[in-house]
Amino acid sequence: MAYKILAFDIDGTLTNSQKIITEETKRAIFAAMDKGCKVLIASGRPVKGLRGYAEELHLKENGGYILSLNGGYIMSCADEKVLYDVKVPKKYYKEIYELSKKHGVNLLTYQGETVISEDIDDEYLDIEARLNGLPKKKVDNLYEYLDFEVNKFLMTGDGDYLAEVEKDVYDKLHNNLDVYRSEPFFLEILPKDVNKGKALEALLAILGVDRDELMAFGDGYNDKTMVEYAGLGVAMGNAKDVVKEAADYVAPTNDEDGIVEVIHKFILD
Repeated sequence: MAYKILAFDIDGTLTNSQKIITEETKRAIFAAMDKGCKVLIASGRPVKGLRGYAEELHLKENGGYILSLNGGYIMSCADEKVLYDVKVPKKYYKEIYELSKKHGVNLLTYQGETVISEDIDDEYLDIEARLNGLPKKKVDNLYEYLDFEVNKFLMTGDGDYLAEVEKDVYDKLHNNLDVYRSEPFFLEILPKDVNKGKALEALLAILGVDRDELMAFGDGYNDKTMVEYAGLGVAMGNAKDVVKEAADYVAPTNDEDGIVEVIHKFILD
């Protein structure tokens, strides 16, 4: 099978434990691009938090793609054209806002490449802003401020407490929205059925590429859908068990340049 699209999760997959894309991994990916493969990076992060990785892999020059917000948004790196963009319906904003107030947790979302919230001194918001290089903007009332649609909300708080909050928020919203924790201190609220697999399905339809021509690499729970969907789904050796069970192939770990082995086995050699 000649693979046309290679989709990579970032943390725990494309990068090693030091959050670095190794030179060996870059060489293998560049060699695959020379063979005609297009590369996509896929993450729960907003676009700005992925631009550095896109630059490292020369995705602008090589016609690659960024899939951000766990599958809510896809952008072409060559011209920054938005190819896929799924928003949280505005009719749910008030209920989301009131649930955050009920439980006394901070609520944040994004305006372009800025994180916005009523409490920008929140330690967990600071993690999100720092990780993705995002500026912060304070607003007096987030619900009243949002006269535009957003891709997702995050409730933040202590992990043990947020686990309790999650139960109520899930109970109230899960019929209409996806609710889950991406980190102990991050409770994500997204449009229903937004995930990396669905987003890749939409992208392949736009590009006219068959799913058998897609190879996807991942390690975390939010990678399971794209690993299942891909013609060749690859779980890293450090992946969660559910991802390994969904995969067609289990590679060495991200600290063993597992991506390199797979690219050589199925594309280069």
